[in-house]
Amino acid sequence: MFFDLFRRKKNKDIEDVVLSEADEKWNRMWDLWADGDIESPYNELMTYQSEVNNGGHHQYFFNTENNGDIRKDIEILCAILPDVLKDNIQTAFKAYIELEQDKNIDTNEEILEKCDDVFWENEEMINSILESYCKKIEI
Repeated sequence: MFFDLFRRKKNKDIEDVVLSEADEKWNRMWDLWADGDIESPYNELMTYQSEVNNGGHHQYFFNTENNGDIRKDIEILCAILPDVLKDNIQTAFKAYIELEQDKNIDTNEEILEKCDDVFWENEEMINSILESYCKKIEI
């Protein structure tokens, strides 16, 4: 009972939050992505961002490879990503392939970690692309 009082207050505070139109569109975009209703190349870009943020490039490549055509997705991403991120995903993919073939395991793991760092250092570029896209979304 005592904890319900706080839970109700917390939920009330959440209800009082008013999102800007930009924030509503951003949230709507991610909802559409979760439902599989985002067009290419934004679907691939959002998947890439989500997977790398959750487990690095290794997770992204592993999951994409097991659920689709990874080479096609990388090609799509390379068409939309700025050069620094385009070069980065290509470097990471090469390291991933060699790692999967048990070649230079330590070196390729280090390369993937460095590619993760480059991604995170430049993630704002991805957010800018997505922000431009979400401005077109109707709420």
